[in-house]
Amino acid sequence: MESVVVVDMLEDFVGGKLACREAAKIIEPIRKLSIAARAKKKPVIYVGDAHLPSDPEMIIWGEHAMKGSPGASIIKELAPSPTDIVLEKRTYSGFRETGLDLVLRSLKVNTIILVGLHTHLCIRHTAADAFFLNYHTIVPVDCVCAFSPQEQESGLEYLHKFYGVELSTVSSILENWKKE
Repeated sequence: MESVVVVDMLEDFVGGKLACREAAKIIEPIRKLSIAARAKKKPVIYVGDAHLPSDPEMIIWGEHAMKGSPGASIIKELAPSPTDIVLEKRTYSGFRETGLDLVLRSLKVNTIILVGLHTHLCIRHTAADAFFLNYHTIVPVDCVCAFSPQEQESGLEYLHKFYGVELSTVSSILENWKKE
């Protein structure tokens, strides 16, 4: 079973305090993939920052995506449907202390399609934990981005080389789903 895992598509990262210029380009591909996943009865799970003032990331990035703030809200273009699952995180990884592993295992998911922000940070750390937890991970390159082209390129290379992440595209994934 596959699941789409949407990471950090939040107001503060798309247009707020830590905005990623390239984020606007990945919204439509993520939306398209999520709609198709729901139609195929594949779970869509959102994992987003919801920080507390004492979180270690505050030292590096300053306050962002604070728990309960508008900046920690999922962008309206990718608003979860009633069947989606929404989890909060306080570190780079979507797995650390979020319950994501338990949710995926309870849904009998063995493959995650990882999308969102940022390729070289939260996508990378989530993919690392997925690897160590024995999930097959697919990253559609048109559904992730980083702060710079260099970080995007090195991030994707790292994911593939060190975590065995399968790099793909939304169109390729949707074509494969048509065969199911």
